[in-house]
Formats: sequence, C-alpha cells, structure tokens
Amino acid sequence: MKEFAFDRMNYILLAIGMAVVIIGFILMSGSGSNEEAFNPEIFSALRVKVAPAVTFFGFAFIIYGIMHKPKSR
Repeated sequence: MKEFAFDRMNYILLAIGMAVVIIGFILMSGSGSNEEAFNPEIFSALRVKVAPAVTFFGFAFIIYGIMHKPKSR
C-alpha cells in the first residue's frame, strides 16, 4: 500500500485553515470610496484589524496542518 506524506488529519487541518483564510478575506472586502462620496467604513476596525488577524491565524493554521506529524501505523 502507498504511504502518503499527509494523513487524513492533515487534510482536515488544511481545509479548516483555508476556510479561516477565506473568511478573513471576506471580512476585508466591501464597498470602497469613489470620487463622488467618501466611505469612512473602509477604515473600520473590522477591516483594518480583525480581518488581517483572522487571515494571519488562518495561514498559521495551514502551516500547522502541513507540519503536523501523522501518527505512525
């Protein structure tokens, strides 16, 4: 039988990390300002502080998912 580099748990951790990164990018998105009107919502704490932190933790979780050692059989 073939031995894969990643175990089932690694793929689950990678999927969770990717979901957290996608959530972080969704939190960063939104309407911007244009020439007619300034939108102060682009400087909200959610977009400037929370969303990048969520994205960073998602990337860190992906790294953990890659580095997680599968259990030996």
